[in-house]
Amino acid sequence: MASRVLGLLRDQVFLWTFGAGHAMDAYNVAFRLPNLVRDLFAEGAMSAAFVPTFTRELHAKGREAAWELGRIVITGLVVVTGVIALLGVLLAGPLTRWIAPEYAEVAGKLELTTLLTQVMFPFLVLIAVAVACMGMLNSLRAFFVPALAPAMFNVACIASAFAIVPFMPALGWDPILGLAIGTLLGGLGQVVLQWPALRRQGFRFRPRFDFGDPRFREIIRLMIPGTMGLAAAQVNQLVNVYLATSEGEGAVTYLGFAFRLMYLPIGIFGVSIATAAIPGITRHAADDDLVGVRADVSQALRMMLVLNVPAALGLIALARPIVELLVEYGRVSPENTAGIAAALMGYAPGLVGYSAVKLASPTFYALKDARTPVTVGFVAIVLNVVLNLVLVRSLSYAGLALGTGISALANAAILFWLLRGRLGGLEDSRVLMALGKILAASLVMAGVAWGVEHELAARWESAAWYSRAVRVGLAIAAGLAALALSARLLRLHEFQVASGRIWTRVAGRLARRRS
Repeated sequence: MASRVLGLLRDQVFLWTFGAGHAMDAYNVAFRLPNLVRDLFAEGAMSAAFVPTFTRELHAKGREAAWELGRIVITGLVVVTGVIALLGVLLAGPLTRWIAPEYAEVAGKLELTTLLTQVMFPFLVLIAVAVACMGMLNSLRAFFVPALAPAMFNVACIASAFAIVPFMPALGWDPILGLAIGTLLGGLGQVVLQWPALRRQGFRFRPRFDFGDPRFREIIRLMIPGTMGLAAAQVNQLVNVYLATSEGEGAVTYLGFAFRLMYLPIGIFGVSIATAAIPGITRHAADDDLVGVRADVSQALRMMLVLNVPAALGLIALARPIVELLVEYGRVSPENTAGIAAALMGYAPGLVGYSAVKLASPTFYALKDARTPVTVGFVAIVLNVVLNLVLVRSLSYAGLALGTGISALANAAILFWLLRGRLGGLEDSRVLMALGKILAASLVMAGVAWGVEHELAARWESAAWYSRAVRVGLAIAAGLAALALSARLLRLHEFQVASGRIWTRVAGRLARRRS
């Protein structure tokens, strides 16, 4: 969660420094290319395949055997990602012309994107090693340092905006190059932070090119299904970037910041609920207790709905003032704010879908069914591409956001429909009743919040950050009060339970700080 907040702060600092213009567009497209490869190989599929194999080796044969596997994996990652990074540097020109052909119409923009791509592609090697280190430390139950590693990346990027960017013009370089250098330093920082912790555990690295090792081949075999599943998602992202680059200056940046802002509540309401529910669901599934699985999934789904539906409608109602509060400073113009807000409103419905998938997919895995989530995810991606191709014509970049939001909802809806058939229902009447009530209460909340903010903005037009903070804060408070009252009048039991748990957690943390 801290990493997500720092990631949002990183993007805020970037926007304050450069605005949402050609330079930030070039940076976002350039970083997208190595990031896609990272998501495809280094973080998702590789991590999911490596950690179980390393853990099994650790418990079956001891640390030295596990270290030997770690050496082979790190060597293999450096070789593979090094080759990909080298190709990325050499082919950066054709790659950027292919993914962002419209940038050639703006003097210097395509060339800047190409240069940034060349600088940042080696990030892939660093993050691959960092992920391997993270997997080994987590397998050894050393969780603290790996948890800090993503934060290190964001801290380095933020620091680069203040410590490197100002010196770029004196060296004859574009200031945005400082952010690319900061990105590399952030990847290096993740490795440097974790390496001493690994050495303290007894790890010593020596290159091992034994790629015929059965354990290494097992990791590759396990990676293939996950990589195929992720490949469709990466194609989808490439299509979105391609379409966004033709929608004018700032479109890529608007979509990137809006998506991060939309995704922030998922870490609070989506991941936390799923994380709490999955162990119980897994135990019931292991015992072939489908009644228990059904009850746990139904309860978690209802909790998600009563928290995420209000969050989504709240983002739609207050998109413009929230974005104004967060980013309309420095070089960010009101036009930039309007662009980000439009994208945020398009993405907002997806908040419910993305959160629900965090529950549905692990439930299928607990039922020993990995094929269904991958298949449904692929269908949702195809739907996303089709929607984006249609909606971008009438809604520009906001249509890309809306298409993504709708496809996320469709992904969740299909998964739960199939899960319902698998489990003989999901206590359907209770879920539908909770959904109907929270939707009604959330519409009241959104209307009240929008009305309060609109009235305050008309009477108090100051653009100072504290004025905006007070307006947004009062609007949120009024909306939450309306939500709580509506939920009480509608006798929405799940809302009382969820809000009670949140209050208990907040009160507990405050009590611990006082003591």
